[in-house]
Amino acid sequence: MALKNDYTVICIDGGGTKTHGVLYTGKKVRSQLKSGTTRIGAVGFGESCERTLNMIIELCKQAEINTSEVDVVVVGLAGVWLENEKKRALYLIKTLANTTGHTINDLIITSDAEIAIEGAFNGNNGIITIVGTGSIGLAKYGNAPFARCGGWGIELDDEGSGAWVGREGITAVVRSLDGRGLPTILTDRLVELVPQFDIHEPRTIVSSYNDRVFEYQSVTPLVMACAELNDEVCLNIMNRAAKHLAELPTSLLKHFKTKKVEVALMGGIIDNDTLLSRMLKVELEKNDRIKLVNPIGDAIAGAKNIGLKIIEEMQK
Repeated sequence: MALKNDYTVICIDGGGTKTHGVLYTGKKVRSQLKSGTTRIGAVGFGESCERTLNMIIELCKQAEINTSEVDVVVVGLAGVWLENEKKRALYLIKTLANTTGHTINDLIITSDAEIAIEGAFNGNNGIITIVGTGSIGLAKYGNAPFARCGGWGIELDDEGSGAWVGREGITAVVRSLDGRGLPTILTDRLVELVPQFDIHEPRTIVSSYNDRVFEYQSVTPLVMACAELNDEVCLNIMNRAAKHLAELPTSLLKHFKTKKVEVALMGGIIDNDTLLSRMLKVELEKNDRIKLVNPIGDAIAGAKNIGLKIIEEMQK
């Protein structure tokens, strides 16, 4: 790929928990930032676009360039799949930029999962399973559109994800308090995360959640810690999570004709080598068609690949 040496690309991975942005000039990283989530389901459409624009502006500020000097901006946003959602986000970000005196030339809005699979296989075929705050499986095969499995959001599904594990942990605690479920050491450990939780006034957990003292995914490390201590309730949650997550790539195998299909695992829960990531690998290794591989690159690398392809097209 023959590209000019001074191209400038902004790559943004807008995940469910955090947003990561990098500004490249050529191969050099000029600036990078991490901030809170830009997931539309969590913060709303307008706030998501405003946060994204603020990151673009700040990346340029740190690199001491104007937004108009950027050749292309590639943004992967959690929860954006439909074409009308992508167009709406693109229009709103550009409108907000114009009203604040900033010019953005080429802007690409897509899903965070799509830039992740681009980075994982460098544009080639395969399946990724992303396990972070949410969970999703995505397959790229031939010239066909992406096939996906899961990724419906914690409001509807996301079984096995960080948010799901945390929610199941909270459910197990309240069931235990009611006498409907088995006792779990998670009940006592929860106070470490939520000091407002009073076991003698159990409904304080409801007010704490409503006041956003904690979010589901923040409970997940406690669930895993209790599972490692052989707590029966938490072990059951982790086993179910691993089986749910294994369903994602398994359901996508039907799109491939080859005997073996490369599957890469990504996301915060995988990157941190957690109990859940290890249990998931054990589940996937039971399937003869799955070949677990390490991703070639991350979502930022995928966004950069997309940006380079756009620049290459512009140079023709």
